[in-house]
Amino acid sequence: MRFFRPALATAAATATIAAAGCTLALASPAAAAGTAKGWFAWVGPKGAPFFIENPPDGRCLTMSQESQGAHNATALPATVYPQKECKGTPLRLDPGRHAPRNASFASVKFGSH
Repeated sequence: MRFFRPALATAAATATIAAAGCTLALASPAAAAGTAKGWFAWVGPKGAPFFIENPPDGRCLTMSQESQGAHNATALPATVYPQKECKGTPLRLDPGRHAPRNASFASVKFGSH
């Protein structure tokens, strides 16, 4: 799984972005196998675009900062949650679908659960 902010090209910049808030906390056991091939994008603070490539399948990823406007371009369904640790009323995004731009979320999980 790789984290990106499209406007930055260097590895150091990518690491800085990850440390500054794109970091996702894995909230489930490491036993989940596979990845959701493709990318998942969202809008962060101040309208900055972010995305992750090939996120893990079946794990809850908790966002560490404001996140909204989820776009699922993976081969698996993505489910976004309004609360951390994949809690609250879920919104399922099938492959190629996106949430409304102003729809905030705090965590996401890939695959059919």
